[in-house]
Order: sequence, then C-alpha cells, then structure tokens
Amino acid sequence: MKLIKTEDAVGHILCHDITQIIKDEKKGPVFRKGHIIKEEDIPVLLSVGKEHIYIWENNENMLHENDAAEILYRLCKGENMHGSDISEGKIELIADIDGVLKIDRDKLRTINSMGEMMIASRHGGFPVKKGDKIAGTRIIPLVIEKEKMERAKKTGSPIFEIKPYILKTAGVIATGNEVLKGLIKDTFTPVIEEKLGEYGVKITERYYSGDDSRLITDAINSMADRNVDMVICTGGMSVDPDDRTPLAIKNSGADVVTYGAPVLPGAMFMLAYKNDMPVIGLPGCVMYSKRTIFDLVLPRILSGERLCKKDIDTMGEGGLCLSCDVCTFPNCGFGKGE
Repeated sequence: MKLIKTEDAVGHILCHDITQIIKDEKKGPVFRKGHIIKEEDIPVLLSVGKEHIYIWENNENMLHENDAAEILYRLCKGENMHGSDISEGKIELIADIDGVLKIDRDKLRTINSMGEMMIASRHGGFPVKKGDKIAGTRIIPLVIEKEKMERAKKTGSPIFEIKPYILKTAGVIATGNEVLKGLIKDTFTPVIEEKLGEYGVKITERYYSGDDSRLITDAINSMADRNVDMVICTGGMSVDPDDRTPLAIKNSGADVVTYGAPVLPGAMFMLAYKNDMPVIGLPGCVMYSKRTIFDLVLPRILSGERLCKKDIDTMGEGGLCLSCDVCTFPNCGFGKGE
C-alpha cells in the first residue's frame, strides 16, 4: 500500500472501501476496494474528507482481482452459459438453456484447494432452467500473483457444462393383467406423462401388455423398431413370481445396467439399453411417491448421458428421500451424494 494525495490518484487502485455517512440519509460505500479511480471520482473523494488515500502500487508480478476473475471465469465457462458483470473480483455463471448441469469435480477441487480464489456451485447432475444462477466465483484478495493464475490455467477447462435435453419421445408399456382387463384404472401412465412433460417429452407409443413377459418383450422391440427415444415399463418390478418385467427387458436383448438401486423410494428400479435406446423398468412407488429414483435419473438420461452401474451405485449417499410434508426437491438433500 502507498498513501498519496487524492488529486494524484487517477488510474490507481483503491485498497479499501470509501464510506460516506449522511445522518438519516445514507451510510455506505461510495467506492469499493479494487475500484480504479477516474478523474470524475476526485471531487467525490474530497467531499467525503479523503484528501489522501491508500492505493496499491503496480507490480508486474500481480494481477488485479478483476483481471484474475476473468481468467477464473474462462476456466469455469462451458457450453450454454454466460457470465455476469465483474464486481470486486466476482463473476457469476448463468444458464442459457434448460438442461443438466455437469461438473468436472476434480478440476473444481483443484481450483478451490489453491487458495485466494474460490468457486461455489449448484450440485452437478441436476436440472437447471434458463436464467438460473449455476455458480459464483471470486478472487479473494485485491491482487493475486500472476503465477498462481497461470497454475490455475493448467487445470484445464471447462469446469461446468449444461447438457440440453435431446430425447423427445417415449413409449410406455403398462403391465398388469388387472389393468389390461379393465379391472382397475391405469393411474401409472398419467404420472409418467406428467413427469416427462416437465422436460418436453411426449408419449408417442402406449401398450397394455398384462403380465405376459413375451408381450412385454415384443412391445419393447416393436417400439424400438418405430424409433422412440426411450421405453418405460410401468410396474411388475418386485420379486413376486408373477412380476415379469425384468425378465421381459432381459429377453428383449437389451444390455442390463442394473436391476436394483440404493435409493428409497425406488429400490426395484431397472435400467437397460437396447443399442442406444434406454429401457427403464419402474417400480410401483413411482406412481404414488412424490420423488423417487426416476426423478434422479430421468434428466440425465434425457440429456443423452449413458448411465453405468457405478452411476447408480454411488446414489446411496443422499439416496434416502425423507418424504417431507412440503416437497422442495431438487432444493433438498435427496440425490445429493458424490
């Protein structure tokens, strides 16, 4: 720091806030630390009694917080997002589209472990909407070593990305002889239709198969031939002898990722892929529980992500829905594991 006459401060950087207090009218900063003093600022500074001020001396080995913030922003920014204006070494990232936020967690940890800079974000793997704030970044001191920012650059970019939803159609196979015979109303398909509708997905194929595994298999293959983006089988997922959906999905030739998930509600969930088409077996809990395994995997599947067994296995931490009286999902702990 260096103390100089205010009249000589044009072009220099303030190293502390300048506060103005007017009784019963105003109390707050007229200039923030890091502000680069302009000619028109001099009368304002003098009016608050600042005939001398402390400024930062230029150092070719240091970067101003705003210049460093630009570097940090470029490390963060991926597709389908933009940055806010810079303010005191801070830049926020804003979503440009509806989609799923993806985070390179290793890069994020590396940056946050370096000190004097930070990135805070939403949880990855969850949906965001256009206009949502997805992350905030900040350079903590007023100036930072250039060398440190060069090291930060070596982590690579981008840290964040928003994947758009690319699957747009679905076929639904409603199992159960009681539904096929009209003994009970199909109340499962409307739930699926509503959840898919949140992401702009249309049900273009519907089939009532009963509990005949051969009919379920035939329906899966028929829908695949008609190029639906995904197939969802509702019900018939428990271990009862007459629950045939898992067998039918296997017999369709689909590659099974998992039958079972460490998530409640949703333990009897099944996921398979027939070529690139997801085939999903949904347990009955999806019909009557507010949020389940289906809500955790659906956005990721719709974004084109091909889930593997490890993706499902890691859902155990945070995989317990507390069934709160007022559901705030996704702004809660459900699904917020590693």
